[in-house]
Amino acid sequence: MQPTLVIMAAGMGSRYGGLKQFDGLGPNGETIMDYSIYDALRAGFGKIVFVIRESFREEFDRVCVARYGSHFPFEFVTQELQDIPAPYTPPPGREKPWGTGHALLATSKCVNTPFGIINADDFYGRNAFAVLAEFLKRKDLTRGSYAMIGYRLENTLSPSGPVSRGICRMDENGLLTDVVERFKIRKQENGQIVCDIPAKEGETVSMELDADDLCSMNCWGFLPDVYQKAEHLVKKFLANHVHEATSEYHLPTLVNDIIKSGEGTCRILRSNSHWFGVTYREDRDGVVARLARLHREGLYPDPLFP
Repeated sequence: MQPTLVIMAAGMGSRYGGLKQFDGLGPNGETIMDYSIYDALRAGFGKIVFVIRESFREEFDRVCVARYGSHFPFEFVTQELQDIPAPYTPPPGREKPWGTGHALLATSKCVNTPFGIINADDFYGRNAFAVLAEFLKRKDLTRGSYAMIGYRLENTLSPSGPVSRGICRMDENGLLTDVVERFKIRKQENGQIVCDIPAKEGETVSMELDADDLCSMNCWGFLPDVYQKAEHLVKKFLANHVHEATSEYHLPTLVNDIIKSGEGTCRILRSNSHWFGVTYREDRDGVVARLARLHREGLYPDPLFP
């Protein structure tokens, strides 16, 4: 059975200044999603599921049909603010859905195979999808056996501003033991990498991070049994945060909660791929140059989907 690739594309791109999912960054107008899809199909993924907002559906349908045609099966699932388990309802004034953990739960409607899940605006590299597909195709996986692609922290920073990353720790068997979401990670002029952590009375202080820290870039592999756990954990999150206007339940936190409960394991898969992305509009020129170089080196055809 071929695994499915889920692409989380419901973000509004507020820091980027627009719907960056469709920004043509490749030499033939390719989006970053196009490269992920191309690499995933080569690695053996069989179906693509896009997590979108209902307000994006018309544009996604138009662009995807025109670009991909019948090259591979794909479908859309919507992640909306009000689509949360009963008895919870969104608070007045809240505008955004509930984070990437909520996005994963939304895909339970149409995914019944082992699956990978990624961000729409991150370039993960061909080897990352090959390694992830190899894991998901294993015949010896038992319930609760999950995986993530780990990247070196220093190689995931943006020169244009701070980023958020899930910082990971693993045991001697290569299993994830802890993942902590860190915010406003940036490199200082002295070369130190720091993030902001809460302090007393609502203030924040800087904490130093190691350049070799392994971090999650939201490239995960799951079995379908994760959905039952995800629904329970999203409900638990909502019980404590449903009245808040901006709180979100992130995928690294969901995985961490599963590990801590003893209901699953997550193997860290190392990849020799180099990550890059467009967190900010200022990142765009550098990404365009890197993609053009990959085409010149013959790693990708022109265009990706003829």
